[in-house]
Amino acid sequence: MGRHLCRLDGYPEIKVVLRRERDPSRVAVVSGGGCGHEPAHAGFVGEGMLDAAVCGSIFASPGVDAILAGILAVTGEAGCLLVIKSYTGDRLNFALAAEQARGMGLAVETVVVGDDTALPDARYPRGLAGTVLVQKVAGHAARSGASLAEVARQARDAAKQLASIGLSLTDCCAYDPHGTTRLADDEGELGLGIHGEPGARRINVAGADVLMQQAADTLETALPLSGGARYALLLNMLGAVPPIEQTLLLESFSRTTLAQKVDLVIGPAPMMTALDMNGFSLTLLALTNELRVALESPVEPRAWPGTACFAEPDVRPLPAMPETFPYPPSSQPQLEALIRVGAETLIANADSLNKLDAQIGDGDAGSTFAEAAREILAALPRLPLAVPKELCTTLGAVLARHAGGSSGVLLSIMLSAAGRSDKPWGQALVEGLDAMRRHGGANPGDRTMVDALVPALDAFAKGGSLGDAAGAARKGADATRSMGEARAGRASYVPGERLADVPDPGAEAIARMLEAMARSISQI
Repeated sequence: MGRHLCRLDGYPEIKVVLRRERDPSRVAVVSGGGCGHEPAHAGFVGEGMLDAAVCGSIFASPGVDAILAGILAVTGEAGCLLVIKSYTGDRLNFALAAEQARGMGLAVETVVVGDDTALPDARYPRGLAGTVLVQKVAGHAARSGASLAEVARQARDAAKQLASIGLSLTDCCAYDPHGTTRLADDEGELGLGIHGEPGARRINVAGADVLMQQAADTLETALPLSGGARYALLLNMLGAVPPIEQTLLLESFSRTTLAQKVDLVIGPAPMMTALDMNGFSLTLLALTNELRVALESPVEPRAWPGTACFAEPDVRPLPAMPETFPYPPSSQPQLEALIRVGAETLIANADSLNKLDAQIGDGDAGSTFAEAAREILAALPRLPLAVPKELCTTLGAVLARHAGGSSGVLLSIMLSAAGRSDKPWGQALVEGLDAMRRHGGANPGDRTMVDALVPALDAFAKGGSLGDAAGAARKGADATRSMGEARAGRASYVPGERLADVPDPGAEAIARMLEAMARSISQI
């Protein structure tokens, strides 16, 4: 619990989070509801938003006594505003607590938020994430010293300008120990609430752009958008959407026609969740100058993500970068054919190397080597093949610009360092390998691609043939099968028993590449 918060005694019947200190001359703003929607509502207690949040059990309204206790704890002569989500239990329990507080001489006003547009004929639309925006508006007005009537007026005006729609790829059930679901793997729901109730309609699972367009179109149809109106968007996550996908959803929204009417964005962030539901909701609030100021004002609760202008990002010019191809291309047919064979081998072995890596790492070693190979194949027409020093420098630059993963960077270091050497081709590569080992921290016996590269390049530097280098690489790669532990790379975090009889994928990639090149040498 934050330093600015405390809770009322009486747990577990009374679950009320409130501000530790508040100005008693200001209007109190109280809200709440069932748990399972975190950070709503307790996460929004603090200066500029709520003075108290009353919490019920999972997906259940708090009891009347708990709500009354919350009101009594924070309400002074200025009175109290209750912000209520439009669900039957919340409406009834908060209304009764308000009546009891009034009977005790307190000034209490209420605002009911029903921002759901999924069921346009519903008598009482459900309260969704738009409730948090009303809390923000009311909290700002109260902090500004407005009267209870004025705080209530601003909150009600905001509630009238709200519209929300939810979309999820999963349902949720708080009390089902078996985790059963009403949705097939290829189904989602559009127009759903925050308690696991079914959506207005089922939809097919699709890409983010398609799903977002469906949600935006539904919202735009349900809300009468006047031609000149501008809006704030709350992109709310329902519980199980990781940050990278949250950003993807905002990018998808930016491509909808509705986005052209949005000036401010709040989120993407979890604001009003539904346990672990894998979905999102869109909330639009028609902006006035008064509402814009209220939304943009800073607040104490950390769960409030703030607002941002909804516009194209500011892009600065790219600094001058080193040339990837600083030398003119030159021809060396035999070397070009060898490079092509090596690259094609890495591409062809991507899946099998990934399977090896999945046993001891993150399963992408083959894809990483294949990505580097594709970049080198694409660069072949521009390579200075006839000048080894220039070739190493250029290959190092290509890998630095385009190859992913640590293996691509390490090979870039090796080739770049070799390109700076004045020694013959084979010895220059050994110098480059020494540089790679210094920066990467791996040595022979550490169970990395170094175990194949060191013997292969040593054989080559001593005048051996490509076949000799390939044979040495194979012995080095096979030796990694019996190495009890890895001392570098991702495999260093894997228990030794999991490594038994599994060759290092990087060493295996080097060995397979050199073996294929050696086999092809007689055909070139």
